[in-house]
Amino acid sequence: MESKRQQKHAKLLQKELGDIFQKEAKHLVGKSMITITRVGVSPDLGFAKVYVSFLLTDPKATYELINEHKKEIRHHLSKRIGKSVRVIPEIAFFPDDSATYAQHMDKVISDLNIPPAPEEDEEEED
Repeated sequence: MESKRQQKHAKLLQKELGDIFQKEAKHLVGKSMITITRVGVSPDLGFAKVYVSFLLTDPKATYELINEHKKEIRHHLSKRIGKSVRVIPEIAFFPDDSATYAQHMDKVISDLNIPPAPEEDEEEED
């Protein structure tokens, strides 16, 4: 269970990292869309797990590119929140496959062959 302080930091990081990917780190992602789906912060606020989702791109290649430029992204983050927090957290990026999984499950469910329910006679209710 995260404390209120961890939740506030997580929301701040999620918002600022989203802005960084839209503005400062545009050269890393090109035309692809990156969404920060979730951020988890350690109790000492020194480490953050960032879950990212990708659209319009090869997720594996973009994920590797982001991991290679973690220091640059953290530097942009320090410029933005450096005066409001004591420690800029170390960042670990993880791919968030929940959208892909949801699409897969939707396809599986739509492909199911479910026979219609038999009609019950109204006379049995009397």
